[in-house]
Amino acid sequence: MKRVYLDHNATAPLRPEARAAMIQAMDFVGNPSSVHAEGRAAKSLVEKARAQIANAFGADGADVVFTSGATEAAALALQGRQLQSAAIEHDAVRAWTDEVLPVSTSGIVTIDDPINSTLQLANSETGIVQNLPNGLAVTDATQAFGKLPIAFNWLGAQIALISAHKLGGPKGIGAIVMKRGTDLAPQIKGGGQEMGRRSGTENVVGIAGFGAAAEASARDLANGVWQRVAEFRNILEKALEAGSQATIFVGKDQDRLPNTSCFATPGWKGETQVMQMDLSGFAISAGSACSSGKVCASAVLTAMGFDEGIAASAIRVSLGPETTEENVLRFAETWLEKEKKHRARAA
Repeated sequence: MKRVYLDHNATAPLRPEARAAMIQAMDFVGNPSSVHAEGRAAKSLVEKARAQIANAFGADGADVVFTSGATEAAALALQGRQLQSAAIEHDAVRAWTDEVLPVSTSGIVTIDDPINSTLQLANSETGIVQNLPNGLAVTDATQAFGKLPIAFNWLGAQIALISAHKLGGPKGIGAIVMKRGTDLAPQIKGGGQEMGRRSGTENVVGIAGFGAAAEASARDLANGVWQRVAEFRNILEKALEAGSQATIFVGKDQDRLPNTSCFATPGWKGETQVMQMDLSGFAISAGSACSSGKVCASAVLTAMGFDEGIAASAIRVSLGPETTEENVLRFAETWLEKEKKHRARAA
C-alpha cells in the first residue's frame, strides 16, 4: 500500500515549482558577485528569489538576507542580545535566549517587554498561533510562513526567521527578514555578501528553489488550499475523538495552523506510536525532529503544564496540500485499531 506522508511540519515535500527553478539554476555558471555577464545572470536569480519571498511574506521594503536555514538565521538574529523567550520555542531559539516567559495551559505566551523578547508565530508541535505584541524583537515564523495569510509589515516584529523546506522548498536554505535599517552584526565575515550581513557565495540553486516555493505557497493561500487542509484535519480529529475517549487533543480550542493536530493517549508512548504507524505506512512525529534519528521528549507540552505521562504520549500529525480525505480517514482507521490493541494489552 502506498505510504502516506503526514509530517509536513518537519519538512514538506519539494514543490514541482521549486524543483523546476533549481534545475534551471544549475545551468547558471556564474558567481553572483562577479561583474561579467555570467555573474550578473546568477545575481539576477538571487534577486528574483529575494523579491518572490518578500512578496509572499508581505515584506516589501524589508531586507531579506539568505542563510543556510532558520537555525543559522536564529543565531544571526539572537547572538549577544540576551532576549527573553518561552520554553515552547524551537531549540534553535532557546539556545540563545533566557527562558523566562510564562506559558499558559492554552499554550499562549505573555510578554511584558516586547523589545527584549522573542516569540514564535506558530508552534511546530501543537500548531498554536500566538498574537505577537507590537515592537517584538524577533519572531520565528518558519511554521506559519506559507500556511497562514500573514504579512511581515504588520506583524509588529523587528526581525523574522523563515525556512524554505517548511513550505516546499529545498533543505539547507533559509532567511532572516528584518526592517530596513536594522543594525545586525554578521556572524560569518568575509566578502560582504548579503548586504554585509552574511558573507559567503550565495547558494544560488537553493535560493532559486526557495523563491519559487514561496511564490507557489502564496498562490495556494490565495486559492483556499489551506482551508481545505484544515477541513481534512478536522475530519481526522472528529474520527479519532469518536473512537478513542481517552485521547487528549492539544490546542483544539485555540487558533492553530490549519494542518496540525497534536494529541496524546496517556500510557501509550509517542515514539511507540510513531514506529507502529511507520510500519503501517504513515509518517508522523513525536515531539520535534531535532536531529537525525532522534525523538525528543516534548518540552512544549511540559511548558504548558501537562504531566510527564501525557507529554511522553503525544504525537503530531501535520498535513499538506497533497493530503486527501482518504489519507486522513485511512490513518484514523489504522491508528484506532492500534489504540484498541494498546488498551487491551494495558487492561
